[in-house]
Amino acid sequence: MAADPARLDHDHLWHPFTQQQGWSEEAPLVIERGEGSYVIDVEGRRYIDGNASLWCNVHGHRHPVIDAAIRDQIDRISHSTMLGLSHPGAAELAARLVAIAPPGLSRVFYSDSGSTAAEIALKMAFQYQQQRGERGRRTFVRLREAYHGDTIGSVSVGGIDLFHATYQPLLFETHAAEPGNAADMERVLDAYADEVAAVIVEPLVQGAAGMIVHPPGYLRAVRELCDRHGVLLICDEVATGFGRTGTMFACEQEGVVPDFMCLAKGITGGYLPLAATLTTEAVYEGFLGAPEEQRTFYHGHTYTGNALACAAALANLDVFESERTLERLQPKIALLEELLAGIAALPEVSAVRSRGFMVAIDLNDHSAALRMGHRVTNEARERGAIIRPLGNTVVIVPPLSISEQELRTLMTICADSIQAAIASQLHQTA
Repeated sequence: MAADPARLDHDHLWHPFTQQQGWSEEAPLVIERGEGSYVIDVEGRRYIDGNASLWCNVHGHRHPVIDAAIRDQIDRISHSTMLGLSHPGAAELAARLVAIAPPGLSRVFYSDSGSTAAEIALKMAFQYQQQRGERGRRTFVRLREAYHGDTIGSVSVGGIDLFHATYQPLLFETHAAEPGNAADMERVLDAYADEVAAVIVEPLVQGAAGMIVHPPGYLRAVRELCDRHGVLLICDEVATGFGRTGTMFACEQEGVVPDFMCLAKGITGGYLPLAATLTTEAVYEGFLGAPEEQRTFYHGHTYTGNALACAAALANLDVFESERTLERLQPKIALLEELLAGIAALPEVSAVRSRGFMVAIDLNDHSAALRMGHRVTNEARERGAIIRPLGNTVVIVPPLSISEQELRTLMTICADSIQAAIASQLHQTA
């Protein structure tokens, strides 16, 4: 008889962003299968994947086109290094990413996660500035409450104290600007432009901060400020890319072409780890030279450009085209906004923020000890949906392929779960 996965989990696993003491006191939800907008646990119970498997699932689980592409690639080769070699999938995917990216982004450097995609952009920007003679440009400008990943470089340009404060002694110095405030970005660049290599932003929405939505025109203003001060712009589209805000990339909505664009999450439709850092021909040419000039970008990963992941990513783009995913998403965004208006009216809710299919619902103030967001998550599971909290903020990020009826069901579950969690707490304290 097979061992109990829940017991093995409690005995051996350490989960990300999870206080393990609390985890060990509850029975874990063990997911075994997926189907469309649903994940299915080992007992056969079905749950709407309202978290898109951590914001990365695009076309649903077990999509036949992506499944078939991965199976076909397995029959060829699963992985070969890109250090000194290439392969058809990596080359074709690079060309297709360039074709759909903002014009001017012409080079693709692969890695395996959003953190590494951001880390690569930071290192490239720094080295490029050094190699063009701008030796004094050694720092970066970030936004407060930013999140760009969990490696030391990406944490250095992060700004969420809950996640990052512990590691402060390990981090390099940066300059912080207020989110969505172009005047504050101008202040920072006026003061430090000569020492700044690049500005890094999450375009339109700062996801892990609780879906901080920037005002219209902010990204365009940041681009113009960077140009004025000779500073490079890094747009981290790990969370916002591949349709999540309603367009393929968030940058499109303000006609902005960054110097670097970081991609991951939805790049494979949520199937396999893959990331890409796109940059311009000007940056690429800044690394060309004779071997003795030492202009090589000394960075790489074992699974860079993994063949299986590239096959999934190519199939993901095929599905975007064949199923007109972005076109069909627009009425669902409108429906979601309509449904959110009802949730915003709940007395238990203090604020709702959304852009496309990225939603944050702030609950009224509660102490951290009450774990109110976690209580809502548990109530939602009882009702058949997976959502994830950020403290007292409930985050909803469904697959783009979710049907309108499934979306209605998800939001009803969310509303009912918020009310049930609050009522349960009031009952316990009465």
